[in-house]
Amino acid sequence: MSEASPAVTLRAIRIDDAAGLAEMHSQPRFRWGTLRPRYPSVDTVRKWLETRSPDDPYIVAELDGRIIGDAVLNLGKGRRAHTASIGMGVHDDFAGRGIGTALMAALIDTADNWLDLRRLELTVWTDNAPAQALYRKFGFVEEGVLRAYAYRDGAYVDALAMARLRGIG
Repeated sequence: MSEASPAVTLRAIRIDDAAGLAEMHSQPRFRWGTLRPRYPSVDTVRKWLETRSPDDPYIVAELDGRIIGDAVLNLGKGRRAHTASIGMGVHDDFAGRGIGTALMAALIDTADNWLDLRRLELTVWTDNAPAQALYRKFGFVEEGVLRAYAYRDGAYVDALAMARLRGIG
């Protein structure tokens, strides 16, 4: 399937993934790289899964029944229907093993070959070099720095706005 491992499965998210997602989202490195709050409860994650937009493609990476990564395309609406913003993360125990690459490849395939999206966008911390390298590998380029974008580890941190355009200039 990918560089990750032949045993890794990518599939659509399910409501019964709440416990696995809560566990993964509680990991220190996972949280450090995202805007997610600390210690999400299984009930909070389940409620979020029950009320999220069913139109947004949301996938998980699974290994031996364990959630080890997740990724979503948050689809634009109206005059931004040609766009999607990306959110993704990998479980701390599986970072650097190709899971992010497999998830991003699946999102790009969905965006390009199923939804005809023309602009994919994301934000990434300016000090998260591994994530930036992954995004650049898939054609994302920096569009600007968002100063004091969010509060993390007791300080305000900057983020890069990155995007990938397809078929438009």
